[in-house]
Amino acid sequence: MELQESIPLLFPPEERAQLNITTVKGDASNRQYFRVTGAHGTTIVCADPAFKSVNPESYSFLIVRDLFARHGVRVPELLGMAHEHGLLLLEDCGDLMLQDDVPLLDRDRLSARYRQIIDILVRIQSIRPSGESTNATIPFSLSFDQEKLIFEFDFFIEHALNGYFRGRLDDRTIAELRDEFLSIADLLVQPEHFVLNHRDFHSRNIMLFRDEPVIIDFQDARLGLPQYDAVSLLRDSYVRLDAELVEELKRYHFEQLVRHGLTAMDEAEYLRLFDLMAFQRNIKAVGTFCYQTTAVGNPSFEPCIVPTLGYLRAYIDAQSELASAGRLLEPLMPGNSR
Repeated sequence: MELQESIPLLFPPEERAQLNITTVKGDASNRQYFRVTGAHGTTIVCADPAFKSVNPESYSFLIVRDLFARHGVRVPELLGMAHEHGLLLLEDCGDLMLQDDVPLLDRDRLSARYRQIIDILVRIQSIRPSGESTNATIPFSLSFDQEKLIFEFDFFIEHALNGYFRGRLDDRTIAELRDEFLSIADLLVQPEHFVLNHRDFHSRNIMLFRDEPVIIDFQDARLGLPQYDAVSLLRDSYVRLDAELVEELKRYHFEQLVRHGLTAMDEAEYLRLFDLMAFQRNIKAVGTFCYQTTAVGNPSFEPCIVPTLGYLRAYIDAQSELASAGRLLEPLMPGNSR
């Protein structure tokens, strides 16, 4: 059955003939989104082929949505589902993203908005297994372990170095770089410091609905360093914040982690691991953008490649552990014509 035929099944029979269904631009995934206008307003339908093949009770989107909602994190309401068709009916939280709001705010209002969002982030990072949840259940059974971090580094090698930038680095250099990636991953696997992370906490996954941040695209939540989501927000591929503001917000995040008893790091260690995590996260993002551009044929992410690579030099200059990787990556750096 075609989506245009199955979507009306989410609605009462008497309303189906009057529905207006339009496509909503989605993310870099296999999910599709539709806005449905009917007699009682608008809703969003998410079509996810993966939903059809799993039990709803083990579907990560539903698990994490419920977990976040129970802990006071504003997420779209779940209004219905058609599991056999891979469809979810969700509250329509509009089209305004944090990315759209940033250019409209002066320095003080921008700082206040990001502090508000960091407070939400810390609320997410405060969530622990409780009740029926255990460390063996999603999302607490998943983490940024060595395997996951190396998978993301290898994805960059495959789709950036051997794809989009093919020929910039020779095979020997790529092999040396992968050894550096292994060493960097080792530094980031510190389970004693792990907290729950959204995993994609950037300005396109934070909607502003009636001036309230609403968190979306949370189904890949997992444990990791608290810096992971902070990097996603403050070293965002879609929004470049003023350097002074970034430093202010990093300090604010660290202070809130301490206040809520979520870290035993001192500030120097927090800042060091922020840079190391930012390097990994931005490398991962470049791999995704190159994959979308070359493998999927989606050019909308190509403009993000160079700005994201542009972040790397600051981390490389600041942290000695990144020096060798930085030297090997030099041919990719913005401004280098090699």
